[in-house]
Amino acid sequence: MSIVVTGATGHLGRLVVRQLLEKVPADQVTAVVRDRDRAADLAALGARLAVADYNAPETFDGLFAAGDRVLLISGNEFDKGRVQQHTVVIEAAGKAGVALLAYTSAPESLKAALADDHRATEEVLVGSGVPYALLRNGWYHENYTEQLAPVLEHGAVVQAAGEGRVSSASRADYAAAAVAVLTGEGHENKAYELGGDEAWSFAEYAAELSRQTGKEIVYKPVSTEAYTGILAGAGLPAPLAEILAGVDASIAKGELVVSTGDLSRLAGRPTTPLAEAVAAALKG
Repeated sequence: MSIVVTGATGHLGRLVVRQLLEKVPADQVTAVVRDRDRAADLAALGARLAVADYNAPETFDGLFAAGDRVLLISGNEFDKGRVQQHTVVIEAAGKAGVALLAYTSAPESLKAALADDHRATEEVLVGSGVPYALLRNGWYHENYTEQLAPVLEHGAVVQAAGEGRVSSASRADYAAAAVAVLTGEGHENKAYELGGDEAWSFAEYAAELSRQTGKEIVYKPVSTEAYTGILAGAGLPAPLAEILAGVDASIAKGELVVSTGDLSRLAGRPTTPLAEAVAAALKG
């Protein structure tokens, strides 16, 4: 039996593998990667490597074994047909008879276009007959704290989220929840709504940045259309800019407030406060 993590060299996947290696013997952890060289650090820690690509279905033939527990980390290639990519993994898992397939989805409350692929993937997974766990991950602190340079340069947090609030948490928090599901019992055919313990607004985020930097940083709310233009002007492809601006519109409606407490319960600890993530990013 192995615990198999796809997308293992991504930000979340790498954290999941590292946390798994702290809980189970290394020979029970398989990291699925597209580029073996990028996973040298994981191999050095003892994880087994398997090379496969969501865009090449044949690479998943025989990759899973009966009884494996699999974490399917959603793809980030929005222009490559993510549902079909995910279906490749689900079908391979079904053929192998895996014991559990956990999928990193999006909160059920999120109605933005970003969630469409997740809902479609959930339908495929639930209909496949494979025992599943839906890890409906909310927003990450790092979506903001890794983009601080323009904020600090211009003294402004610019978003199209109005007065909406976000229940974000750190990637490490979501990784801990995934590890708990992959190593625990009784998670079959369950869905978890995952988000941080404390929701915050962008005005509060700007105030926290001001407090920690000693600079005046303000929140400048803009329209969805204006934000789409800003993102496109920063170099994002137009379709992706529209998707991300759509998430802000959903935040304004309260769709990324998650109050279930599932994340801290699975992680076995409180989620990481936004202020802590800001401090880490500023030290960076």
